[in-house]
Amino acid sequence: MVFQKIEDKIDSLIKIDSISNGRKGELKPLIDFIQSKVSSNKNVNLNFICTHNSRRSHLSQVWAQTAAHYFKVKNVHCYSGGTEATALFPMAAQTLSSAGFQIVKLSKEINPVYSIKYAENEPSIIGFSKTYDDQFNPKSEFAAIMTCNNADVGCPFIPGADKRIPVKYDDPKAFDNTPQQEEKYEERSNQIASEMLYVFSQIR
Repeated sequence: MVFQKIEDKIDSLIKIDSISNGRKGELKPLIDFIQSKVSSNKNVNLNFICTHNSRRSHLSQVWAQTAAHYFKVKNVHCYSGGTEATALFPMAAQTLSSAGFQIVKLSKEINPVYSIKYAENEPSIIGFSKTYDDQFNPKSEFAAIMTCNNADVGCPFIPGADKRIPVKYDDPKAFDNTPQQEEKYEERSNQIASEMLYVFSQIR
């Protein structure tokens, strides 16, 4: 069971069903990749990649792992990375906390490490900024999910990836230091959550 506040958020997002048919078509390759691994009794390794590994890729990693657990899809391991390492942006962590995730900052350096927990008895997701080929991430048998235009164009080849799948999101960074910042981060998080929930709801 996910934490109650996360479950309430999931219930509200599923009821809205805001994903267009066109976007569902864009998500189909990701669904097919996950289904092929599940049908073959293999691990489902997903590496969400964005330029700075600071916002969209982390939100995608966390919501995908949560959605897999919610829909009882087993052996799913979600990761994230960038073309360069920076830091998990504080507003991204705050947005997840507001959605019900238990977040603990485990270190205090420029690129801190976070524990991100979505359920009482499940392992924490470890969140920190890293390159997509960091030793923390899988080296083979994974899907590289490109969550932004820059990473998609700048990384035409991801070594070791079984498949490279573009699932792009607008960057909430555009609203940093504006009155709409919190609202826009929540909006992006909700979109990513809705789409990851849809993806894992399709797995049989």
